[in-house]
Amino acid sequence: MKNELRWKIAQAAEIRWWQRYLNKKPKTDYLKWKEQYWQDLLSRIDVHPQAGERVLDVGCGPAGVFMSLPDNEVDAVDPLLNSYADKLAHFDQADYPNTTFHALPFEAYHTDNQYDTVFCLNAINHVADLSLCFDKLVHLTKPGGTLVVSIDAHNHNFFKKIFRLLPGDILHPHQYDLSEYQAMLTSRNCTLNDSILFNEHFFFNYYVLVARPE
Repeated sequence: MKNELRWKIAQAAEIRWWQRYLNKKPKTDYLKWKEQYWQDLLSRIDVHPQAGERVLDVGCGPAGVFMSLPDNEVDAVDPLLNSYADKLAHFDQADYPNTTFHALPFEAYHTDNQYDTVFCLNAINHVADLSLCFDKLVHLTKPGGTLVVSIDAHNHNFFKKIFRLLPGDILHPHQYDLSEYQAMLTSRNCTLNDSILFNEHFFFNYYVLVARPE
């Protein structure tokens, strides 16, 4: 119940954060910048889904990696999609005809499909059931496919413990360090191809993990 409550609080805070963040950003300028951001990220991690491949974007947000994959068949999952559509002028599903949007938590997403590439970017810290979501991420990636997970990883064990007790990071219900996140992949029969450091801060570093399920 404690984790579920923290998740609900985090979701409410998330939509408010997006409203404040996008309030004074013109739609065209922001989306152009965001698409270039995703293209730069894909280039840096050397992940390039081929045309026609199936892609899953978990926790996609209103401007996820789906927007930079027009030649792929994309499923995008996020529990706040309806709120984004209602409250953010920057998000319109009709702008992405190759993407099927699913407005539900990833824990509730079910499909018989597996994907060539699965992205979970800026999202795994936000889920309610972390273990279940890692299970699903690995299961939904084809053997030999590519699983990309980005994380905010704690740098200091002391603060990690404090943040677990107190809502020091209200948007993120889960607080782990890099080695713990890496183990969540390798313990699920994944080969960890790369752990790429993108940003450094005092409390957290931001990494992108690239893995291959066996």
